[in-house]
Amino acid sequence: MKTISAALTLAFGLAAVSGHASANVLYEEQLARAEEQRIINAPIAGIENNLWFDYRIDITEAQKELRSDLRRASDLEDQRDAWEEYADELRHERKHYIEEMAERGYRYGTVVVG
Repeated sequence: MKTISAALTLAFGLAAVSGHASANVLYEEQLARAEEQRIINAPIAGIENNLWFDYRIDITEAQKELRSDLRRASDLEDQRDAWEEYADELRHERKHYIEEMAERGYRYGTVVVG
């Protein structure tokens, strides 16, 4: 019986800690995480051209730069700047890839269910 009680106490304690930790996520990180959800994971129209490979390389470089910036961050403002820059880079690269493919006649479609 004590084992079950201890397990429940531990579970509730971890839930409280994880809830507290998620409440402290920076606004800039939340925006960046939303941008990460919009990363294009397959080439538009299935065409693997130089634009697709450049896009994927740019995304990888932005992720590496974020890790580097966060490692070097000395205060909260540095962290915010790093996340904000990361979100901006993801957004810019996605838009650039979509626009370049549109110029070549390939549209990027999205489906919104709501």
